[in-house]
Amino acid sequence: MKKKLVSLVLASCMVLSLAACGNSATPAETPASTDTQETAAPADTAADTQAEAPAAEPVGEQKINVCLASEPASLDPALNSAVDGATLINHLFSGLAKWGLDASGNLELQPDCAEELVEGVTNDDGTVTYTYTLRDGLTWSDGQPVTAGDFVFAWNRAIAPETAADYGYMFEVVDGYADGKLNVNAIDDKTLEVTLANTVAYWDELLAFPTYMPVREDVVANEAWATDPSTYVCNGAYTMTSWDHNSLITITKNDNFYDADKITMEEINFYLSDDANNQLANFENGDWQMIDDVPTNEIATLKETYPDEFVTAGQLGTYYVCWNINENILPASNTLTGADKAAAENEVRNALALLIDRNYIVNDVAQGGQVPASSFVAMGLTDADGSQFYENAGGNSFNGYYDVSEDAYEANWGAALETLKKYYTFDEATQQFTDFPTLTYLYNTSEGHKAIAEAIQATFAGIGITMNLENQEWATFLDTRKAGNYSIARNGWLGDYNDPISFLDMWTTQSGNNDVQFGKGDNAKVQAYSLDITDLGYDTKVENGTWSETYDVLISDIKTCTDVKTRYELMHRAEDLLMSTGCICPIYYYTDLYMISNNVQGFFSSPLGYKYFMYCTITG
Repeated sequence: MKKKLVSLVLASCMVLSLAACGNSATPAETPASTDTQETAAPADTAADTQAEAPAAEPVGEQKINVCLASEPASLDPALNSAVDGATLINHLFSGLAKWGLDASGNLELQPDCAEELVEGVTNDDGTVTYTYTLRDGLTWSDGQPVTAGDFVFAWNRAIAPETAADYGYMFEVVDGYADGKLNVNAIDDKTLEVTLANTVAYWDELLAFPTYMPVREDVVANEAWATDPSTYVCNGAYTMTSWDHNSLITITKNDNFYDADKITMEEINFYLSDDANNQLANFENGDWQMIDDVPTNEIATLKETYPDEFVTAGQLGTYYVCWNINENILPASNTLTGADKAAAENEVRNALALLIDRNYIVNDVAQGGQVPASSFVAMGLTDADGSQFYENAGGNSFNGYYDVSEDAYEANWGAALETLKKYYTFDEATQQFTDFPTLTYLYNTSEGHKAIAEAIQATFAGIGITMNLENQEWATFLDTRKAGNYSIARNGWLGDYNDPISFLDMWTTQSGNNDVQFGKGDNAKVQAYSLDITDLGYDTKVENGTWSETYDVLISDIKTCTDVKTRYELMHRAEDLLMSTGCICPIYYYTDLYMISNNVQGFFSSPLGYKYFMYCTITG
């Protein structure tokens, strides 16, 4: 899921250690080696909760003022693709499943609208059928009953071309997706039958994902339904009572919610701001009890001044730079075409990636101890043998696709220059290239993003590459990047569930999260990609095929593969193909930084990026 703010602090020794299926670990632990996809059981992942504190009684009016980010791009469950929007949706909607805490404070999947998370029944044709019974008394915020048919409608709406949902591809595991009609049926108002194309280890986790939330057909017939509290009909723990756009969203406890007696926070005010200084000022004066960003230059002081309220937590995510694959980056004198041109541009982008000093960025720019990233699939996701997926990526003597150790930087710099000299004119006297096209680096408004952009800008300028910086407000930025109207942009991705595929299937041609534009525009016809998986028992062997003939096919094979070892090998090959383009330039593995007042009890967050306020209380 798209990551909006710069999450800054966590010691590099803190590894998330989240198993794809079957392990439980606190952020400082490494789980025992295990075959993580033997069953479809979800991972018991560690939640970040507030430190143990003496019991205190709630006092005063139970409302909390928080700031996650600026104006959300969308609060329609089918159209949202950002972490801040997902947090709001998790408070306003209920799916079949949800993330919650077990008795020991560990994050676990729990039934929500469903009475229980049932086991699937494998059919003779290899499909798997799940039958869910909805709880009694489920209602929409306008009083109408929630029915199984609402789920059927919502899920099919999410895959409909006219909806243009970024996450429509997340239903690819459901039988019927390829035909445009999911094999999902309402047996009656309380019984939902779902048939998957095959066994899917992370199925229960998908049920807790915002795109799988129900919506009602008559409500969403109004295209502007999700922009106004008067038309925003939801079925979760809260209802939306006001939305002052670009300023404040207020949600209020839904007394008709099936689990209302467990919801302790009566009102949540989500203030909308992307100004880290503004956030900190409001936290320090006591107006806001939780903020999700702070000024980079204040971090060291804040850690000392607020040792209990300045929180660091692990996240399953990668901060990276992405290139528009259709952007011309070769010199004007270039005469290469087709596969030769694509190969040259791949080389150039990968060379530029070697120039970026990730250690400098995490230590001197972000100043928080993030881990320099050498792959796109994030640290913390396990491989078939229980080791970390990123450690086995790239097939090199070092982890991943670049050697990001401090000692390797000089060699990386030299190798990058030698590659670039193949395509650009280099002035030995000035040690600069003279004919590299001017670039524009796009980022959403944030001091942290700007600081990283300036560091990369200075690096490129040192060898004669001009890169101008352009910032945009969050919603505009998302639209610009999605449309491919950029040359190079900052990006961030948090896993949507605990499996490497959530970092890989977003790059298929038709994915709404494919901001790089793989297989789109001019790239659609480029025959420059090769794939051979015959050694794994498949018939696919393509030389110089298109993106859709290679990467898309590979992702489809991954989603239908039920052999654990083969599936993981296929995912490694998908990342190999992805990274060969140079369009994805990892910078660091995410950590999460936020501040929360000591008088707030019951708060928790997820390594997937979500924050949970519904069980909070304000104490004395």
